[in-house]
Amino acid sequence: MNKFTENFLWGGAFSASQSEGAWNKDGKGIDTQDLRYFDSLWTREERDKNRNINMTSKIFEKALKDTDDKHYPFRWGIDFYENYKNDLDLFQELGLKIFRTSISWSRIFPNGDDKEPNEAGINFYLNLFKECQKRNIKVFATILHYNIPVNLITKYGGWKNRKLIDLYVRYAKTLFEKLGNYVDFWLPFNEINCSKFNPYNGCALIKDQEKDYEQAIFQCIHHQFIANALAIKTGREILPNAKFGGMIARFTTYLATCNPNDVMQKILDENYKNYFYTDVMARGKYPSYTKRTFEEKNISIKILPEDEKILSDNTVDFLSFSYYMSMVSSTDSTLEKTSGNLVSRNKNPYLKASEWGWQIDPIGLRISLNDMYDRYQLPIFIAENGIGAKDILTEDKKIHDEYRIEYLKEHIKQMSEAIHDGVELLGYTMWGIIDIVSCGTLEMSKRYGVIYVDRNEDGNGTNLRYKKDSFYWYKECIEKNGNI
Repeated sequence: MNKFTENFLWGGAFSASQSEGAWNKDGKGIDTQDLRYFDSLWTREERDKNRNINMTSKIFEKALKDTDDKHYPFRWGIDFYENYKNDLDLFQELGLKIFRTSISWSRIFPNGDDKEPNEAGINFYLNLFKECQKRNIKVFATILHYNIPVNLITKYGGWKNRKLIDLYVRYAKTLFEKLGNYVDFWLPFNEINCSKFNPYNGCALIKDQEKDYEQAIFQCIHHQFIANALAIKTGREILPNAKFGGMIARFTTYLATCNPNDVMQKILDENYKNYFYTDVMARGKYPSYTKRTFEEKNISIKILPEDEKILSDNTVDFLSFSYYMSMVSSTDSTLEKTSGNLVSRNKNPYLKASEWGWQIDPIGLRISLNDMYDRYQLPIFIAENGIGAKDILTEDKKIHDEYRIEYLKEHIKQMSEAIHDGVELLGYTMWGIIDIVSCGTLEMSKRYGVIYVDRNEDGNGTNLRYKKDSFYWYKECIEKNGNI
C-alpha cells in the first residue's frame, strides 16, 4: 500500500567537489578534496587502501605542488560548473521535486579567511539555484560536504582550531544572506560522524602532524557541533521560514548472536557510530554515555562555558542520514569482514552485496527510519541512498541497469512501510543522481546515477550524458508518487 504524502519530496543529490570541476576557475581556491590523489592503474586493493582516510604530510605537500589534473579526479569532476543548465534540464525531465547539492567553501572564500567573498562564486550558486526555481525544483543545500579551503589547514591546523568556528559561521551567514531566498532546506554538515571515521575528509586532519590523533578528532567534532549550532542560530535570524537539519552516515547494526556480550556491543556501536552525533544536534547536549567513552580513551576536550547554551538553544528542525548498508555487531573478532560506507564491519550471511562489498539491505532502511524517529520524534529526510556499480554503455548508447532499478524499488517500498509505521518522512534524495567521481575510492567506474556520464578513470571521454533504464523507472516512480 502506497503511503507517500502528496507533497513528498522526490529528489537527487551530489556534492560540489565530486561534480563541479573548475577547481581553479573564477577565483576558486584550492580545497582539501582537490588534493586527493588517484592512479587509474591501481589494483582493487590499492584503490581501497589509498583513499586518504588518514592523510599524510608527504601526500599533502606533493599534491599542493602538483598541477597535473589527471591524478586528481575532484579537480575535474563531471564539469557540472559549465554544464549545470543542461543537467538541470535532465533533472526537470526526470521530475525531481528537490535537488540536494553542496556549496564549495573555497568558491565563496578562496582561502577561508578572506575579508570579502568571491562574487563569481556567489553568482554561480545564485544562478544555479535560480535555474532550479525556474524548473520548480526545490533546493536542499549542504554548507560543508568535506571540502574546506586548504589554507585553513596550513594556517590554522583544520577543525581542531576553534578559529574555524568563526570562519565557518561567517561563511554560512554569507550564504544565508546571498542565497537564502532560493534554498528550502539547509544542512550545515554532511555526515558529521565522518570526522571520526575519515578524519581527513571530515575534519581536515593530517595524521602524522598530531601528537594524539584521537584527542584531536574529538576536539574537531566538538568545534563542528558548535559551528553547526551557531549556523542554525544565524540562519534562523536571517531566514525564519527555512528548515535546518543535521546529518549522519547511518550505520544500522544487527546482533551477530543473542550472546549478552554481542547485545552490549550493539548498544555501544549504535551510540558510538550514530547516536552520539544526533543526540547532540537534536537534544542539544552531550549524552551521558560519552563521559565513560572519554574516560576510557583518555580524551579531555576543551569546552567553553558558553558552549552548553549554544548547543541547547540551537537544535535541528529535522534529521537526515545517508543509508547504503547495514552491519553486524559482535565481540567475535574472527567473523568475516566486508566493506561499507566509511567503515568496514562484520559480514551478514543473510544479505547480498554490491561489487564493492557493500551489503544490500532494504529492510534495514525501514529499521533505521523507525529507530531514528522513535528516538527523536523529528521529521526525517533520507539525504543519500543508492548503489555503486560498473554500468556498461552499449554501442547504441543504452545502459541497462536493472540491478539499480531493483535496488531503488526495494528501498522505496521500505520507505512506504516506514511511513505506514508512523515515521514522518519528508523526502528522498537519491545519491549520485548523475554519475560523479566516487568519494570513497575516487573512481568514475563506481557509478550511482540514473544518468550516465561518458568519462573514464583518467577524466577522458566525451563527457556526454545518457539516460539509463533506471532514469525512466525513477521518472515513473516520481510520477506515480512511489506507487510502484
